[in-house]
Amino acid sequence: MPRFSVIVPTHGVAGRLAQALDSVLSQSFGDFELIPVCDAPDSPAGTVAAAYAARDSRVAPVHSPPSGGLSAARNAGMAAANGMYLLFLDGDDDLVAGALGALDIKLRADTDVLYFGHERVHWWEGESSRPPLDKDPEVIGVHVPAWSAAYRRAFLTENGLTFPGGHFTDAGWGGLVTLASERTAVLHTVCVRHHLRRQGSRLNTPGEHHFELLDQVASVLARAAEQTVSAAKAHALFGQLFALVLKTAAHPTRVPPRRRRAFFRRAGRLYRRHRPAGFRPPPGSLGVQHRLLATGAYSAFRALRGANQAAAKAAQKVPRPKMLRTRVLYAAHLRRALDENLAVYCAYWGRGYACNPAAIHAKARELAPHIRSVFLVEPEAVDALPKGIDHAVIGSHRSWEVLARAKYLINNANFADGVVKRPGSVHVQTQHGTPLKKMGVDQSTYPVVAAATGSFTKLLTRVDRWDYNLSSNRHSTQMWERAFPGTYEALEYGYPRNDVYYTATADDVARVRERLGVPEGRTALLYAPTHRDYSTGFEARLDLEAFCEEIGEDFVVLLRAHYFYDEGDRRKSSGRIIDVTGHRSSEDVCLAADALITDYSSIMFDYANLDRPIVVYADDWEIYRETRGVYFDVMQAPPGPVARTPQDLARVFTEASYADSASTALRARFRERFCQFDDGRAAERVVRRVLLGEPPEAIPPVVPLAERLPAPAASTLVRS
Repeated sequence: MPRFSVIVPTHGVAGRLAQALDSVLSQSFGDFELIPVCDAPDSPAGTVAAAYAARDSRVAPVHSPPSGGLSAARNAGMAAANGMYLLFLDGDDDLVAGALGALDIKLRADTDVLYFGHERVHWWEGESSRPPLDKDPEVIGVHVPAWSAAYRRAFLTENGLTFPGGHFTDAGWGGLVTLASERTAVLHTVCVRHHLRRQGSRLNTPGEHHFELLDQVASVLARAAEQTVSAAKAHALFGQLFALVLKTAAHPTRVPPRRRRAFFRRAGRLYRRHRPAGFRPPPGSLGVQHRLLATGAYSAFRALRGANQAAAKAAQKVPRPKMLRTRVLYAAHLRRALDENLAVYCAYWGRGYACNPAAIHAKARELAPHIRSVFLVEPEAVDALPKGIDHAVIGSHRSWEVLARAKYLINNANFADGVVKRPGSVHVQTQHGTPLKKMGVDQSTYPVVAAATGSFTKLLTRVDRWDYNLSSNRHSTQMWERAFPGTYEALEYGYPRNDVYYTATADDVARVRERLGVPEGRTALLYAPTHRDYSTGFEARLDLEAFCEEIGEDFVVLLRAHYFYDEGDRRKSSGRIIDVTGHRSSEDVCLAADALITDYSSIMFDYANLDRPIVVYADDWEIYRETRGVYFDVMQAPPGPVARTPQDLARVFTEASYADSASTALRARFRERFCQFDDGRAAERVVRRVLLGEPPEAIPPVVPLAERLPAPAASTLVRS
């Protein structure tokens, strides 16, 4: 029997789950079992937990459907536990180093519950607070979260204690544990670091669910009436429970206005029915609230709460367009009804018809022709738009009109700060790559990047508009959760822009190569370096003329600079170096290329769908990792050969190692991890789910392009 069973519910916290599990597995005291409770084996958290279980026999995942909520997950963990003592750790929290050792020393054989200290950490890893523990351990249960105590398993079993259902399960659990426990103790040492989520707790949001608090209180008080409880414990428990009730009743927004009187009246009935003999309200304003509740004086209670209500109703400041006339017009359009059949798209801050928004737009014209679509573009991008694409220039009166009226807003970056998220509108964030480098708020600790990012507050305000966020692999799902904390739903559908890698034909590839000027019979190497935050302007980072000379006449290089540098490096253009930076579609460029050379660009994840060779040219990996921050070490899990110098890079091609069996094996592992959801049907899934309101059925995948092309046209041409 292990000394401890650490139970970790994981729903909705896959992005930080690894950190939580590591905090347990790295404890110096090793006599424990770790039980992650996951929605399903193939859920984001289930995948993480399974990987840990494969590496460490102490990890034993169990499963509980998300419909059961937190209480069901904890109960499932309890049912599977074998330890002498149980601990409950939220999936985005940390067990402080040395915590299990400290608990082991403090625990005695007859201890039912050991309450310990915890630290609450602001979601931005900023300021923290340490709520004090009451001096008397016998009566602190209601105010202590379940994850801030160790419970003797035999004590819980003997008393039939399980977590009650509902949103306020900790209050009910704490009350029932307080009633049943006879031998409690306190350890003031901080053992858990609790991370407050940016989106907050549902317990603090408005809604009918706050009546469930009264259900929990009624259940605890009914159990107390059946037991013989000391007067001191009865008085303390009653006071704790109604402190929670009055805090909710006095809050300016939690209980809906039309239901506040009903909440107060039901709470008053519970108060009068279960008030222990001799109970005296606490002094001060809380005591006044106790007396008003006892007498059912709701009008007086409402007057007492007035100041808080006024503060809560302070008008929210809404950002608006800068020009006065535009502001007036936008405000007027916002007062009009949403157009249920209007969708607005934008890609790369208006650079043109591209990426995931363009792919969704094209599929929507096919599957949802009743929905009118408008693409937002900058003035210089208008002439390059495909024929038949309705558009509006960003900043024009029409652009603000459609932004105000559209039911659907779809972007791979973000709409302007002035765009208002209207009730009933649906915002889809498609993203435009798989995160290798740090993104969003994770950039805050990297000064060079943070300075360029601007206001993280504004960034998060934009994130708050998202209803859906696309993901092409489980890694992305988890990193987006960390980088962009919000309440959106992750759609693990793949990237619509990558559908073409599965649907294109040999003729399509030939046409693209001809359009880009790739000479027939040559092997085209796409060189696509990413942006460097520590430098200004585009740097090829490779002498392409010398590189071409070194690798021989059989190869040509397609140069595609990062989209920040639309002009690329045209001074380098020559017969064997074709600058394709200005070409609208990066997907076309990838289709034309027989192999990819990149550094840390997310293009490697998209290109991997083609199952063609990828070579990583990492001449400044240490500097890039230090200044930009990364989510994983591409040197340890590359998609193909890694070269650190121009000479090494040339050798990869002269010796043909870029296409050998070792390269193929590396690429296969990379594809398994990062092409997880791409199968040629991503755009269809998005359109059906978001625009048509249909649950995406099991759509059969498309046969990959590499399996459909004849051998001479498919990817690599290894020449003698």
